[in-house]
Amino acid sequence: MENLSLFEIVKLGKSATQSVVDDWIEAYKNDRDVALLELINFFIQCSGCKGAVSSEMFRHMQNSEIIRKMTEEFDEDSGDYPLTMSGPVWKKFRWGFCEFISVLVRQCQYSIIYDEYMMDTVISLLTGLSDSQVRAFRHTSTLAAMKLMTALVNVALNLSINMDNTQRQYEAERNKSLGKRANDRLELLLQKRKELQENQDEIENMMNAIFKGVFVHRYRDAIAEIRAICIEEIGVWMKMYSDAFLNDSYLKYVGWTMHDKQGEVRLKCLTALQGLYYNRELNARLELFTSRFKDRIVSMALDKECDVAVQAIKLLTLVLSSDEVLTAEDCESVYHLVYSAHRPIAVAAGEFLYKKLFSHRGPEEESLPRRGRQCLNANLIKTTVFFFLESELHEHGAYLVDSMWECASDLLKDWESMISLLLDEPFPALTDRQETALIEIMLCAVRQSCECHPPVGRGTGKRVMTAKEKKTQLDDRTKITEIFAVALPLLLTKYSVDSEKVTNLLQLPQYFDLEIYTTGRLEKHLEALLRQIREVVEKHTDTDVLEACSMTFHALCNEEFTIFNRVDIARSQLLDEQVDKFNRLLEDFLQEVCVVYIFQHTLFPPVKKKLPTGVSVVYFSINTFLAYAHDLTKWDLFTSNYRLLNTGLQNGDMTEQVSNGFYQNSCVTVAARGRVEVVYCLCLSINLSVFSLQAFTILCDALMIFSHQIVSSGREALEPLVLSPDSSLQSDLLNFILDHVFIDQDDDGSTGKQAHMTKQIEALHKRRNLLAAYCKLIVFNVVDMSTGADIFKQYMRYYNDYGDIIKETMSKTRQIDKIQCAKTLILSLQQLFNEMLSELGCNFDRSSSSFCGIKELARRFSLTFGLDQLKTREAIAMLHKDGIEFAFKEPSPQGEGGPPLNLAFLDVLSEFSSKLLRQDRKTVHMYLERFMTFQMSLQREECWLPLISYRNSLQAGADDDTMSVISGVSSRGSSRSKKPKVTPIPAKRKLPEGGYIHAYAHTPKSAFIFNLKIPSFQSFYQFTNLQSQLPNPHIRTIISDAPTPEG
Repeated sequence: MENLSLFEIVKLGKSATQSVVDDWIEAYKNDRDVALLELINFFIQCSGCKGAVSSEMFRHMQNSEIIRKMTEEFDEDSGDYPLTMSGPVWKKFRWGFCEFISVLVRQCQYSIIYDEYMMDTVISLLTGLSDSQVRAFRHTSTLAAMKLMTALVNVALNLSINMDNTQRQYEAERNKSLGKRANDRLELLLQKRKELQENQDEIENMMNAIFKGVFVHRYRDAIAEIRAICIEEIGVWMKMYSDAFLNDSYLKYVGWTMHDKQGEVRLKCLTALQGLYYNRELNARLELFTSRFKDRIVSMALDKECDVAVQAIKLLTLVLSSDEVLTAEDCESVYHLVYSAHRPIAVAAGEFLYKKLFSHRGPEEESLPRRGRQCLNANLIKTTVFFFLESELHEHGAYLVDSMWECASDLLKDWESMISLLLDEPFPALTDRQETALIEIMLCAVRQSCECHPPVGRGTGKRVMTAKEKKTQLDDRTKITEIFAVALPLLLTKYSVDSEKVTNLLQLPQYFDLEIYTTGRLEKHLEALLRQIREVVEKHTDTDVLEACSMTFHALCNEEFTIFNRVDIARSQLLDEQVDKFNRLLEDFLQEVCVVYIFQHTLFPPVKKKLPTGVSVVYFSINTFLAYAHDLTKWDLFTSNYRLLNTGLQNGDMTEQVSNGFYQNSCVTVAARGRVEVVYCLCLSINLSVFSLQAFTILCDALMIFSHQIVSSGREALEPLVLSPDSSLQSDLLNFILDHVFIDQDDDGSTGKQAHMTKQIEALHKRRNLLAAYCKLIVFNVVDMSTGADIFKQYMRYYNDYGDIIKETMSKTRQIDKIQCAKTLILSLQQLFNEMLSELGCNFDRSSSSFCGIKELARRFSLTFGLDQLKTREAIAMLHKDGIEFAFKEPSPQGEGGPPLNLAFLDVLSEFSSKLLRQDRKTVHMYLERFMTFQMSLQREECWLPLISYRNSLQAGADDDTMSVISGVSSRGSSRSKKPKVTPIPAKRKLPEGGYIHAYAHTPKSAFIFNLKIPSFQSFYQFTNLQSQLPNPHIRTIISDAPTPEG
């Protein structure tokens, strides 16, 4: 360690800082110039400068000249220096650097710092470096100067304390009587006080030099890190030595910097102020500052940087201790942040709210009982309810509970007081609106206690709970069950006619520990609960209420607990009654419909028979239970569903309840029976605009569930259930997408003026779901991939609405089969080209917007193939092959000698030429020449420009390497010999001249892609990767569901 420099020693961090400083002090006492030169080089090296100050420079050059010399030797190319470098070594170096300066001053505070040499030299050097144009010098010297200032402040504080003690001793000695007074001691105390005063003056001069020479200039430096250092340290000075620094002369810098553009600097301002406001003894000195900058602090609660906003709210919470500083308007600007989606902001706002509304208790409140409707918590709960109702901007009780959970969990877990407020009729009594709010808050508190994670939309997901948290969760769940198992039937009895209250109350059993019903001998309360649920089902037709009843039965019907049989019998009895009632009403209705049908075709004009209210209510109740995982197979609801739906379709007056019920039932029963009938009804429903969207979605889900992938992974026994759409059904599905998805906003069926933005967004969301459902069929090979051409060609026109879905579909299909995907892409371009010919005619202008749009789409398609040409080699070759064939497919409308009808398509095809390897361009060019006559190669008229430009694009970069695309594949194919190969049916294509295309002699016919006897590479790309696990049909996005190819 003896030969290492100070910089290397601090960087290694292996030696204790105090021992390093002591060694330097010893060296300074022996030769102060040598030691001081070492210290100067330490600061230079810590800045990342490779140069060094020599003893000659130190003796004969001024600091400004030394800094100029070091600047010339500084290498700023990398931009990195020790304070900005990443990694644990450099993080530790920063700490060691600051620690070294602090210890240096502390060890020198009794002698060396007063020698008017060391400190003057160091301060002068750091001041000069802090004014350098080199960022590394400025940053490092500013940090060193601020840490040096902090150490000097600590020295000044100690001197001030010693002076006060000395003054007290002097006064005590002087006040003694003449006989007891020690004059020698008075002289010593006077001498000591004088010496301390001189030292104090010197320290203050040093601090003033640093403050005015460094801080005043660098607190507004262009670099945010430097500004942050200054503000952080001035906060330390004001907190450490408040008598000297806690005044407006220094506070103003913090106040001004709160308007800084960088969040990092604003954050340092707030943390510095928190340390001051936390000490209530300092509040009196902060009154002027608070009055001047309070509005700025309040506005920072809405800062765009979330970390800054959190600290601003915490600072305002500390400011609350000062009476009447924050107005009601100031507090209200913070209150609404309890509903913020950013949880740290919401928690900080919840703490502010709790301290403001609940922490101030009068003497009369301290004497209130701990439990019951008149207890202290009951009053606080009512205050929470009042606040919840008054915050009209939000109606999210779960967010409010989560915000207050960390500071007021004991209050929110006082469920006995909440139940008492609801059942015991407190005085004054709660209004109906207040009772509804209290029940919602109570439910949210129960959910938060049992789930132990923030509500949806707040937080990054579930975290791993500690053992203590798990125990608290189990204890809370047990307490919830014991309390609400008794109280819930009573609450349902009282509020049985109020839909909103009943809906929230019926969600409570989901969080019960059902074993307690048996161990706690609470069976009678379970019976009371089941009776109340039965009455609720009979009284209500509201969707939310019936769904809550179904969910409650689902939660209680758990076979692991002994109460299962009791609950299952109650559920079966309820459904027996509902199904019997429904069947009786349905038979009566169908008979009436039959009579009406006869009258319509005889003497009377047509009459539509509507579904009776009784049938609708019972029918909806049954299907609501079906929607929540209850097995209703034994009631054979499919037959009734089918009869009712079929009657509604024939009568032309099918209600939404009937359609919803059938769609819920169809996917459940399709595997058991009636698959053809279900598909028939769904297809028939597609023609009804009211139910078309739902019918299409359910049909796509059914096709996904019962696709060919259902037999994968050893599930061959499910082969009879495979449902493959025929060409007619595929055509109907595609036409539905084209008619209902790819439409303009104004054509969305809305009447009158432009629909509200919210409705437009909802309509777009529905259309995106429809497109995603269909694209999922393409990705999983349920429908032919070629049907995707009609989707892909819409990529440019509807890019803003569906671009992400279409692009992801192209990506997933390319992973499955690169060649078939390429054929689909070129097919979409061919379709657009034919549509353009039909619209503009064969003599169209190639500069028209339609043709330019096709070329732009081709360019976008080309970009999707990426930069790795080897991976897409075969696909690009097949794309050019199909494009060339299409360009020469139709003869010239001008007769012999004229250009082919589709020759302009070569302009579009040239967008893909850059994706060809050089050797493949030669092969494609030779294939193109087979379609060309000798006269074509001589043409130079404008109508032949597409051919000329396409040939040029193929010749650019081509070489003499005639290796074909597939010869490379064939060489790689031997490694895949274990995979089954499917030999395509040979086919010949007749050329315009009447000949046939033959393979080159040097290339195997079975492997050459441009030998037209082999139309594609399907032998190399089979759908072997599609035998993946069955996807979730209810997910409307295709991004995560697409299978990953093996190759």
